[in-house]
Amino acid sequence: MELVALAKWLMLTRWGRGAVVGANVFILLCVGGWYLAQPVPRKAEIRLLVGNYLDKEKKVRLPELAWDLWQYYYGDQFVASEFKGGNEFVYGGLPDASRLSTKVTVLKNSGYVVGYSDALKNPLWAAYRLFDQKKSSPPGDRPENFQTDRRTFAKVSSSDYTGSGYDRGHLAPNYGIALCYGREAQEETFRMSNIIPQRHGLNAGPWKDLEMRAAVNYPARYQEIWVIAGPVFGEDPKRTEGGIPIPEHCYKILIDETSGKIRLQAFLMPQDVSPGAGPKRFLTSVDEIEKRTGLDFFTALEDPTEEALEAQVPGDIW
Repeated sequence: MELVALAKWLMLTRWGRGAVVGANVFILLCVGGWYLAQPVPRKAEIRLLVGNYLDKEKKVRLPELAWDLWQYYYGDQFVASEFKGGNEFVYGGLPDASRLSTKVTVLKNSGYVVGYSDALKNPLWAAYRLFDQKKSSPPGDRPENFQTDRRTFAKVSSSDYTGSGYDRGHLAPNYGIALCYGREAQEETFRMSNIIPQRHGLNAGPWKDLEMRAAVNYPARYQEIWVIAGPVFGEDPKRTEGGIPIPEHCYKILIDETSGKIRLQAFLMPQDVSPGAGPKRFLTSVDEIEKRTGLDFFTALEDPTEEALEAQVPGDIW
């Protein structure tokens, strides 16, 4: 805590601000000198990343730019793969639910796809792809009403959450889907087949933090990002007064693919977290999420790649 306090003090002093500016200048000089020595195709990639850094609306910090360049060309976070891209919304194949005792119905929407369980009255996963925008236009006003999804047998309504003490938590996010796919797709994220019970501290805290990183910061740094998110239920989950089973944890998996290389970061978040909790503390492996959910992710990848990726626990968030 003393180091954190000292860092904050330095940032507020003239000397501290000068040190930060000096560090940024040093990073820029290093990146510039390194850039001049790169081949022509790589220079085009670097110019794109630097352009997004200079666009302040995309919220890319200079240390992130330098770290990303290092990881792309020299780092060890990526696993080589022969897999050639995902479909419109899902990377590495639809999650395999064959080990589950409940039927999962795949529901496709304009900006995301969801695997829904009528028995549990919840989506078990939602998958989507967000990509960089040449000019970011803020989405319109947030829709006010949640919609019953008539494609489901459960036909959960918004009133089933009233007075429950739980937020109507989005799996596919309102903001990111609106940025990439428009107003109609944004409204579709308010279908109850995309909603799970979440405590407010989680929904407005680390869950939202990752949603916004994936919507703005990550696409600017990586051009596109793939996400799979869902709930984790216990053996005998509690229910709201409206009869909706309540998950114990929520998971989110983010996938970055470039030039035949893949990396991912996975998070497992309990319901009872404070809004100020940082996502880093919830990093986990995909293997652990598969163990908790019974789902099997990335089945379309070659086995060695899948095994290597799913066993990783990143040391830090991107």
